[in-house]
Amino acid sequence: MAAGFATSHLSRWIIATAAWLAATSLGFAQAPGPDSAPPATPPKRLDRQLEKPPEPPAKLPKVNADRTRGLDFLFGALQAAPDEASAKHVEARIWALWMATPSDTAALLMTRAKAAVDAKQLDVALKLLDAVVKLRPDYIEAWNRRATIYYLQDDYTRAMQDIEQVLSREPRHFGALAGLGMIMRDLGDDKRALEAFRKALAINPHLDKVPELVKTLGVKVEGRDI
Repeated sequence: MAAGFATSHLSRWIIATAAWLAATSLGFAQAPGPDSAPPATPPKRLDRQLEKPPEPPAKLPKVNADRTRGLDFLFGALQAAPDEASAKHVEARIWALWMATPSDTAALLMTRAKAAVDAKQLDVALKLLDAVVKLRPDYIEAWNRRATIYYLQDDYTRAMQDIEQVLSREPRHFGALAGLGMIMRDLGDDKRALEAFRKALAINPHLDKVPELVKTLGVKVEGRDI
């Protein structure tokens, strides 16, 4: 995937991380390999500059366009946006196309899932999103929303698995890439966090707070320029 992680690379990464998390929970984690291993410290929630991965705005514009051609055009417009206001307008249209539900049933379940999240009933929201994923596995925003909830519950393994599903269908999903960066940062893998944030920023240069994270992690991983 030119704009996202290669599926095979991300799959190996997720499998290695999942195995490490399981071993850690049982108290006998072994030293992982140099290429695919997560850090040798248990995952913990850090003080973060982002509360959760980027989400669509509360009000989305109506879009009536062919999905694929519409997204291609909008991603080009996002790169060429002359100012922040223009970029946010284009970004909202991208989210609107991503959020367009494939059926009335999926739309209803997504609405109820959002209401459950707003009411902090995350377990209820998960069950509703499980139903959407089962009903329409091609609908990427169900995977993306569920990944966010898993992240909020510190269930990084399942969150990464859902992010993989998102990126395999839409490698330009800057929200999922930013979410992956947040998970890696929480796990202490600053190098992969920086990689994910940079990929997200290359697709959407106007993401809130991500430039600051890239700058901070860049200094930490690569050192200051002399």
